[in-house]
Amino acid sequence: MRLNHWPKLLLIAAFSLSAVAGALYWRGARLVKQSQIYEPLIAEAARRYRLDPHLIRAVIWRESAFQPDVFGAAQERGLMQVTPNAGKEWAKAEKITTFRETDLFDPRTNIMAGSWYLARAIGRWRDADLPEAFALAEYNAGRTHARRWAQPLPRWEAAPFIANIDYPTTKAYARDILEKRDNYKTSTRQLTPWRAVRNELAVHLWRLRQQSKKLLATRPDS
Repeated sequence: MRLNHWPKLLLIAAFSLSAVAGALYWRGARLVKQSQIYEPLIAEAARRYRLDPHLIRAVIWRESAFQPDVFGAAQERGLMQVTPNAGKEWAKAEKITTFRETDLFDPRTNIMAGSWYLARAIGRWRDADLPEAFALAEYNAGRTHARRWAQPLPRWEAAPFIANIDYPTTKAYARDILEKRDNYKTSTRQLTPWRAVRNELAVHLWRLRQQSKKLLATRPDS
């Protein structure tokens, strides 16, 4: 390659990197704006169902990275990845007769339904030292599995319970959300576009691992 081509190639590379950086920053700024929009809805759900708003926010962060249109592999929908069955149970409990599955893409409906479901799970584990740990495992993997992991314990203690979880994605799920909740409580840093993009990428990677595990679990033995 002739040397006089290098300046042009470097200029193209610099332009491409700038374009990518600009696109990522724009995406991050949009995510920051979205997360701020949902704060009143999180506060409303926290009051109604007596939940820590930081916990609700952490679940949304892990489940959807604050994107309201996410559709999961098991039909989960929206910000808190609520299943249609869970949505119907919430609507029945709240005496909402007009509920439709597509309503779960509405941010307020989704946050209210997901928070109700999470609060119910926490209530089931109220005798535990950290009910949220047990409830998060139930939220992610279902009540049957959560009870299986708790059954051998002489007491409902979070540390041995999490150690008993034999689904790596669920174990990471519970730990990540509890850690993120604590970070929300203590952090004074504002969410920046770059941090928002990093969070979104982390969530997508986690969801890919979770979906891969589900596919492997349903694959017939060879």
